[in-house]
Amino acid sequence: METTSPGDLVTVAGDGPKLDGIVFDTPSATKVVVAVVDRGRGPVFRTVHPRTLSERAAEGADDRALRLLIRRTPPPTRGGARGAGGAGQGRSGHTRTAMHRTTGK
Repeated sequence: METTSPGDLVTVAGDGPKLDGIVFDTPSATKVVVAVVDRGRGPVFRTVHPRTLSERAAEGADDRALRLLIRRTPPPTRGGARGAGGAGQGRSGHTRTAMHRTTGK
């Protein structure tokens, strides 16, 4: 596939059997997060290389379960420094609170 976007119906042809999936996220040019059904674990996310994906036109039997997994998963976050969280984390470089200040006794 040339380009993938979230919600695309794809077939993953990796090391094992071909699996029907739905694209969840594309974090980089060499990674695509796809929701697939693992026969042992149920609906899960797999990170695959874009070359292992091919487009599919028809809805699959497991697409409802995959859409439910995608819907209950929070959207991926972008940017930020390594280790930085979301809102309320303060400014970068100030990771600890101030020490106790003595009164000068």
